[in-house]
Amino acid sequence: MENIKKSALGEWESISTEIRPSSLKNEDGSLKPFYLKRSFSLLPEDHFKLEIINYADPYGQIPLVKIVLKGHVEWKGDHPIASGAQKVDFTADEAYEVTPLIPNFTDVLNNLAKENFETWETGKSQSILKKKFLPFGLAEGQVFKEYDLIYMVHDMMFWGARNIDGRGFDTEENRPTNLQIPMKRK
Repeated sequence: MENIKKSALGEWESISTEIRPSSLKNEDGSLKPFYLKRSFSLLPEDHFKLEIINYADPYGQIPLVKIVLKGHVEWKGDHPIASGAQKVDFTADEAYEVTPLIPNFTDVLNNLAKENFETWETGKSQSILKKKFLPFGLAEGQVFKEYDLIYMVHDMMFWGARNIDGRGFDTEENRPTNLQIPMKRK
């Protein structure tokens, strides 16, 4: 595990715009996809920083929101998905910030996330750390945590693929069992 931890240190980014299932549904009952790009730093002493830009389109031309998480990584041991894969838990206990990037998304936040927040402004970040944040399903006092995995191969970093029904990695039972599109070294 120590060799994997060392090889994973550094800065990583999405190869291209990625697609994820969400828990939101279209009018026909199918799951709405969402699109994103990731920029991830695995830092010494098991710290991380993750920046996500969500997009309205599959080509990453219309940015909706920027999300920044900072916190700790716990290495939990071997994951059966592939030889060398490791179970990891990401806990965003240092920072969790949201920045709306277009007026329409800013309006959504001003309708759904008023309590304990200033008026949302396009391009202005606010911390949601330990705050009730309905758009992401967070409760007051909750620290965001994901039960995920890291797999390193050919200088690419894989995490777990989202569950096809949109469930998050919020419990050990929901830990991913498939690999997501990898990130490359910056």
